[in-house]
Amino acid sequence: MGVAGPALAAGEDKPAAAVVNLQGVGLPVIAGGQVRNYVFISIRLHLSGSATMETVRAKDAHFRDALVKAAHRTPFTLANDWSQLDAAALSRSLMAAATRIAGQGKIARVEVLHQAPRRRTGIPTG
Repeated sequence: MGVAGPALAAGEDKPAAAVVNLQGVGLPVIAGGQVRNYVFISIRLHLSGSATMETVRAKDAHFRDALVKAAHRTPFTLANDWSQLDAAALSRSLMAAATRIAGQGKIARVEVLHQAPRRRTGIPTG
């Protein structure tokens, strides 16, 4: 798991916000009640000032578990593209779970860094 700590940008007096990169996870693309593809995603958690990287990093497995469970309960599938997931819905879902996992206000933002589909051909795309 990658971690980026506070760093000073050129000409700035205050440190940049801390981030934690979660280990990659594969999520299903479900359409018509069937798994049509898997998309492997990379997620970055932007921490608030009240969170410590060590505490959030220790919860990596809990965040990934929440994503997998949410993806099976209500898939992040796009109606016309089985090669990527709805990044906004995925981020909202993980933000909702973040309060339970890390505590109120510890995660400021969830960013989907990368999406890589398992299958790239034979699937509808927009």
